[in-house]
Amino acid sequence: MGNPASAATEDRAALLKIENNGAVLTVGLNRPAKRNALNDGIMLAIQDCFSDIPDGVGAIVIHGVGDHFSSGLDLSELSERDATEGLVHSQMWHRVFDRIQYSRVPVIAALKGAVIGGGLELACAAHIRVAEPSAYFALPEGQRGIFVGGGGSVRLPRLIGVPRMIDMMLTGRVYSATEGAAYGFAQYLSDADGALPKAIELAGRIARNAPLTNFAVLQALPMIAEANPQTGLLMESLMATVAQSDKEAKRRIREFLEHKTAKVKPT
Repeated sequence: MGNPASAATEDRAALLKIENNGAVLTVGLNRPAKRNALNDGIMLAIQDCFSDIPDGVGAIVIHGVGDHFSSGLDLSELSERDATEGLVHSQMWHRVFDRIQYSRVPVIAALKGAVIGGGLELACAAHIRVAEPSAYFALPEGQRGIFVGGGGSVRLPRLIGVPRMIDMMLTGRVYSATEGAAYGFAQYLSDADGALPKAIELAGRIARNAPLTNFAVLQALPMIAEANPQTGLLMESLMATVAQSDKEAKRRIREFLEHKTAKVKPT
């Protein structure tokens, strides 16, 4: 494998299509001829992008340029690695996807076409997933003689459960977008060609939230959910106290009490 930083033969800047639309940053995986397969170059480009989020960005949408989100690991790179290099490479993927999961702003994945293997692992690192009807989900590692290496064994079972992931890896089962929305792969199912617009719309709405509340949801909520109940309740109390003492929270509550903001109603 060699050093991942020197392994990329493609210009990293060209591997992502990044657009800043006010408070929403869109990040497009830009290897459409390869169904956005993930090689070292594009992984390091993702790492660079999420390490330097511009000021003023309140949410990020990650999507695939072309007909697919991502077909997963570029297998042409895999055959050249020995066991030690494979371990280092897997840990590099973990670091990159951690940058997404623990981003300072919420990340929404807009899914279409292939969302398989490492592409599914990437989608799992996002906080919200929107799938359009063309999307399909699979883990073909079992048929390739390999194992997930990008954090999928940690993140995906928390979305769909261990038995369902076992079935996918043993049998090669492929889930449609409709099944995916029902089983937890995605929280939203859009119309055809609608995943990216829906994701951008959600991102715009999220970016208008109080930053401290978004931070608490991203960073504290997962830890609270996994803590023992008494620890979780204490963490919740502390986070609630910090959030409601923030000036932005006080302003928003005051506006609500003064009937300057709308009440919650079903849509």
